[in-house]
Amino acid sequence: MASSARSRASVELPPGILFDLDDTLFDHRLTCRDALASVRAGSPLLRRLSLAAAWQEYLRALEEIHPHVLAGRLSSDESRVERFRILARRAGGRLSVEEARALARRYRARYEAVRRPVPGAVPFLRRLRGRTRIGVVTNSAVEEQEEKLRFLGLDSVVDTLVVSAEVGTTKPDPRIFRIALQRLGVPSDRAVMVGDSWINDVEGALAAGIRPVWFNRFRERAPSTTPVAELRSFRSLRAAEELLARVGGR
Repeated sequence: MASSARSRASVELPPGILFDLDDTLFDHRLTCRDALASVRAGSPLLRRLSLAAAWQEYLRALEEIHPHVLAGRLSSDESRVERFRILARRAGGRLSVEEARALARRYRARYEAVRRPVPGAVPFLRRLRGRTRIGVVTNSAVEEQEEKLRFLGLDSVVDTLVVSAEVGTTKPDPRIFRIALQRLGVPSDRAVMVGDSWINDVEGALAAGIRPVWFNRFRERAPSTTPVAELRSFRSLRAAEELLARVGGR
């Protein structure tokens, strides 16, 4: 135990590390897909689409609606209802508001039953606790993201949670990162940002003067030739820690 603690302490971490939440710490994508598969299985209308097609259409609907949630024009519950109405139209049918609400409730129940952290993320952040200042920067509604952090058991580990709906700006706007750093008391050139979205997390961090680490667990192709450190998993806690130390020490 003492040897392990000395080993961790020997890795010099940057003074501040920022993390995205969805699909970096919280396994949002695979949880959504599981919940959608469950709802589709019980809906003759949605079964007109293959699961792969339903998933792609669901993602398109989410992309269309999410800006309205961020702007406060729709609640999270209302957005789920609207997503299923859009999905029904793309399957060649229609749903009333009540029918869509029933599917949304079924979706939410399944989502909550199967939700999970990204593998290794929780022990990794606990490993960092007390050795660096930890922030989470996320685009969404405040209550929803606070609840996710509590579910992960990281609310007592994270030093600050910055949610777009709270501060009035969204990633990749550099202002949201600067707010997080201000709360942590860490300058941008002494911080690292870890996130799965190239545009929101990598480009946003660069614009704020923060060194980014692209969390690429699905091994996607980088959309840019900009050289950026890449992390594919938190499963090896030591390897992930050493990568952040190297990036932060440049």
